[in-house]
Amino acid sequence: MSEMMDVWPALPVVISHSFKFSNSRENIAVALESEHRHRMCKINLWLIPTSAWGRLAAAMQKPFPELTFLRLRVEGNTVTSLPDSFLGGSAPLLRQLWLGNCPFPGISKLLLSSNQLVVLGLWDIPDSGYISPQDLVTALSIMSKLESLGLGFRSPLYPASRLPLTRSVLPALTQLTFQGVHEYLEDLLAQIEAPLLNKLYVTFFMDIDLILPQLHRLISQVKSFNSCDRAEVCTSEHGIEFTIFKGTNGLPELLLEIRCRELDSQLASLAQVCSPSFPFLSTLVQLDIVDVNVPQSHWKDDMETTQWLSLLAPFTAMKDLRLTHQAAPHVCQALEELAGERVTEVLPALQNILVKGLEPLDSVPK
Repeated sequence: MSEMMDVWPALPVVISHSFKFSNSRENIAVALESEHRHRMCKINLWLIPTSAWGRLAAAMQKPFPELTFLRLRVEGNTVTSLPDSFLGGSAPLLRQLWLGNCPFPGISKLLLSSNQLVVLGLWDIPDSGYISPQDLVTALSIMSKLESLGLGFRSPLYPASRLPLTRSVLPALTQLTFQGVHEYLEDLLAQIEAPLLNKLYVTFFMDIDLILPQLHRLISQVKSFNSCDRAEVCTSEHGIEFTIFKGTNGLPELLLEIRCRELDSQLASLAQVCSPSFPFLSTLVQLDIVDVNVPQSHWKDDMETTQWLSLLAPFTAMKDLRLTHQAAPHVCQALEELAGERVTEVLPALQNILVKGLEPLDSVPK
């Protein structure tokens, strides 16, 4: 490699490799250990086996002064943590940082040196790589160029901590993605302002008490959400999702997912999140309720009625309700149980119910 590199001018070097398709760990390690590390501007290593991770991580303990892009994803459940000396403890030119299953307890030190970051993604964080909301906000406070922040934890670990009273403004942040416990997100949002935010994707672990005032505050401040007119509730064997869109073919603007398997728990937890205090629900005019590859056993008749009505109650402007064939009997049964003056308690503006599917509608209450 050194002989070949000497033929060319001192051009930037990119190292990119997925270990899924070939086993070139020796070549990659030698490249990272070479004298050309000061020219490396991009390192993208995907699906790194744990057997190769130790040497690769050791090769990256020195500074990479020209590095602007770093993405590392390690496979396996037990991964050695990165030390404080990773990248020499400083990456002043770094603009994109993406770490997957790379425990890095001292990452706040590196982030404090990376004020040029535009994209930051820390995913599949094991307990050994936990970073507190306070340490994260301290690092984010210097990132005036940050546009996209992604944060995902592997487990619901969250040690309670005392919050400071100050807030940091992220003036360029347009997208926030989070996976973890709702208490962490609430503490994080209590300390930041994001005036340009227009994309929000959140996944929670199941909790019986989803109280989210900071999330509701943030959503109410995103002006673009106010122009959304369509929502979708999607249930699966793994969880339930609530998404809002602009127009028929628009991309998701807001996505909230709750990880749990039982339909009753899915509906109850989502009803908590989509409470009457949830911004913009009263302005949506179309709601789709769909299911993804769920068996018939997923649907129950004994406890769903109250849950469906609680979930639907905040949608006071909803005109069109679109249902899959499996969801239709259960939702319609819940609506049918409203009698007399209670008929207008849920979906008072409803005009149309559309059922998707080719099967006969005998099971749908008239």
